[in-house]
Amino acid sequence: MKALDDLTFDNRFARLGDGFSTHVLPEPIDAPRLVVASSAAMALLDLDPAVAQTPVFAELFGGHKLWAEAEPRAMVYSGHQFGSYNPQLGDGRGLLLGEVYNAAGEHWDLHLKGAGQTPYSRMGDGRAVLRSSIREFLASEALHALGIPSSRALCVIGSDTPVWREKQERAAMILRLAPSHIRFGHFEYFYYTQKTELHQQLAEHVLKLHFAQCQEQPEPYLAMFREIVERNAELIAKWQAYGFCHGVMNTDNMSILGITFDFGPFAFLDDFDAHFICNHSDHEGRYSFSNQVPIGQWNLSALAQALTPYISVEALRETLGLYLPLYQAHYLDLMRRRLGLTTAEEDDQKLVERLLQLMQNSGVDYTLFFRRLGDESAALAVARLRDDFVDRAGFDAWADEYKARIEREGNASETQRRERMHAVNPLYILRNYLAQNAITAAESGDYSEVRRLHEVLSKPFEEQAGMEQYAQRPPDWGKHLEISCSS
Repeated sequence: MKALDDLTFDNRFARLGDGFSTHVLPEPIDAPRLVVASSAAMALLDLDPAVAQTPVFAELFGGHKLWAEAEPRAMVYSGHQFGSYNPQLGDGRGLLLGEVYNAAGEHWDLHLKGAGQTPYSRMGDGRAVLRSSIREFLASEALHALGIPSSRALCVIGSDTPVWREKQERAAMILRLAPSHIRFGHFEYFYYTQKTELHQQLAEHVLKLHFAQCQEQPEPYLAMFREIVERNAELIAKWQAYGFCHGVMNTDNMSILGITFDFGPFAFLDDFDAHFICNHSDHEGRYSFSNQVPIGQWNLSALAQALTPYISVEALRETLGLYLPLYQAHYLDLMRRRLGLTTAEEDDQKLVERLLQLMQNSGVDYTLFFRRLGDESAALAVARLRDDFVDRAGFDAWADEYKARIEREGNASETQRRERMHAVNPLYILRNYLAQNAITAAESGDYSEVRRLHEVLSKPFEEQAGMEQYAQRPPDWGKHLEISCSS
């Protein structure tokens, strides 16, 4: 394990030059202090977890110190926001401090969010507040623990620096990790500004560093785009299967690597609602839960337009046509596994759809239903879950089909089926009210709840002694929290 001084930097994005980013130093926050750190994320940098408790750790990630090898840069990009093109966005409150490579040869961006004003702040103060930083930290690590591709969060650093949003709050910084922070909007920026040479330089950079295997294909950029389509189809299938709502699927928030990042007003479903809108600023429901699938395709189409200098329109259209079938295959596979099924039958999709409609009509807790379905035999489980449904006759009919489907699975024991189901159906998820409880305590200076919740969510599939309160249905107030983009 390494100390902070032992990190090895290789700032590949910074070497692209000033056409891609601007050199900016972090603005320090007052009285920096550790709120929470992820030992699992620290391990990606080969860091000893003990260094999180040292004063220099908070100073580094609170903007007071900087490695000599770091080259902090604010990236420039554009993007479609709620369907409308914004010609210049960029890192308005974040800085790519540099790229660190570990003993395994992996490169990780160190991206500090809340680091102060940049040329792309658009009249903003460049700060992040404590509540949004805590939410992003918890979500990043919780998604990873669920097996959903995500950027990672190394730590949150709190402060005494005041910032104004709807009210006065305290600034914080979060250190985010990802193999790359390049997004769809990077390609859009250079395409629409007609900066041909820089666009080509970006495409070569992404192909060489992040899709090297595609270089051997007859059409490398087409192969790269196909992989981006495949990764995003699988990512969104996992969002839908686990009830995750991103909330702001603008093209500048979409990763070329197919990972979840740029967390804003996200939420996990409590009661199942296909039309759930987690962002109270999304008045038209563009980014509702059920719309995430078509919006994923819309965003890939926007990226495809920006790749037309390298790929024929016909080939791009054909590749885009793979998205929905790939999504459906991944989603149905995940839902089969959540139901304890290991084989495929033609009517499985209808079985899933009927269940979700019943859950929708009765406001059934999405996560707890699947977990409890695997707690005992199929017959006993559906008998216990029956009372959660208003349409009992409808559920009984579904349950009969489900039990018959389980019987056709073969010779696996009930114990094996329950083990399989518990391995994919979490007991603990990041519910909004749990995050809010942790935030309320942290804003009063008590970070114990943030740290405890992080630990619980790091093992979402394992029943943890003494943590029963984290696996309960939310109180009524917890289902109606309004989450905005304000951070």
